[in-house]
Amino acid sequence: MIGVDIVDVPRFRALLARRPRVAERLFTPAERAYAQSRPDPTERLAARFAAKEAVMKALGAGFGDVAFKDTEVVRATGGRPEVVLHGRAADRARHAGVTGWHLSLSHTATSAVAVAVAVGAGGIAPDHESGSGDPS
Repeated sequence: MIGVDIVDVPRFRALLARRPRVAERLFTPAERAYAQSRPDPTERLAARFAAKEAVMKALGAGFGDVAFKDTEVVRATGGRPEVVLHGRAADRARHAGVTGWHLSLSHTATSAVAVAVAVGAGGIAPDHESGSGDPS
């Protein structure tokens, strides 16, 4: 299962300016702290919002099926983004047989994009993660 999402950064910036508390509803304290440590927090938050949407799409979840904070983007050793699921998102992934995630984020001053790939029974087979090897 694959999910992709793109966010218009200026539009997201305007939303956060109009409704500053929306960040508290969408992002965990750790996600907000990481973004605030960067020169332009909005680009990082937009990328994380795109990741949350991409994960929801990969899970087949619609708006309201899972809380935005149930999908958390953390930084692994070396800075690679990773998905950590909580609550209903974790339940939905477990039910679908998802055992892990591949996540890619990218952003500029104008766009943020995320691609989320579920790994496991409901997603890509774990033994073919690298894209190499015999697919039979």
